[in-house]
Amino acid sequence: MYQVKRISRSEFVPIRKLDYHVRLWGAPRPGQSPLVMVHGWMDVAASYQFVVDALEQDRYVIAPDWRGFGLTGSGDADNFWMPDYLADLDFLLDHYAPDQTVDLVGHSMGGNVVMIYGGVRPTRIRRLINLEGFGMPATRPSQAAGRYAKWMDEIKALHRGDMALKAYDSADGVARRLMKTNPRLGEDKAAWLATHWARPEADGQWRILGEAAHKIVNANLYHVEEMLDIYQRITAPVLAVEASDNSMGLWYQGKYTLADYHERLKSVPNVQVGHIADAGHMLHHDQPLALARMIESFIA
Repeated sequence: MYQVKRISRSEFVPIRKLDYHVRLWGAPRPGQSPLVMVHGWMDVAASYQFVVDALEQDRYVIAPDWRGFGLTGSGDADNFWMPDYLADLDFLLDHYAPDQTVDLVGHSMGGNVVMIYGGVRPTRIRRLINLEGFGMPATRPSQAAGRYAKWMDEIKALHRGDMALKAYDSADGVARRLMKTNPRLGEDKAAWLATHWARPEADGQWRILGEAAHKIVNANLYHVEEMLDIYQRITAPVLAVEASDNSMGLWYQGKYTLADYHERLKSVPNVQVGHIADAGHMLHHDQPLALARMIESFIA
């Protein structure tokens, strides 16, 4: 199994009627901004362990499990909304960095969150790093009725039990699932991640630490014009990191392309694009050393 180099500790912070689980590495240092790292969809805070281990400098790192992921509860929610992640992050920073700016990193869904947060609360961020948080394809008003109908239908399916996440017989089964999803993930990292990504229940089955309700489509359409206006309000320097594998080509089949994303990035006042070779969407697993060096260089 993967051997951890920097030991983390766990805290539970009361945030908006939830006991928010936060993983911490290191300790606060005078004159140094905390490094806040938020994970993506169906991931957990511990997922950043490999990058933290690869950092050359000891940093104070703060990584929460989003609501309904990892060890953070869901409040019995049967669907999840992007504005809640923004408010949760705001409360988190009030708790850990009330009087200072932070270096903020987000992956995938978390990357989308930090880009929005960066435009909504620009004075709270010193440096912003977006790891493959591409946003979503443009939508049309004519799609609204169908989207609401799909949202309601999926909530009904959830309550019928039709959207339950698959359970596994062992941690090894979870590890194999992780390696199937990401062929670059080695057995040692997969075995370590499995014990943080899932846990055994009373029946002996290992269940993913993520609510099935996260699979439900967002009821609201994605409005590109709103996002571009928010992007224009970001004042922190932004590093947009992409993996060598073009995941967007697989996800959207030409409906939304990497070129479209690059066009949107032109709205960000101060942005540069970084590339990680031999990596897929889970680039923090595939190339943690290269990513750590890129992050440290950018926030230096």
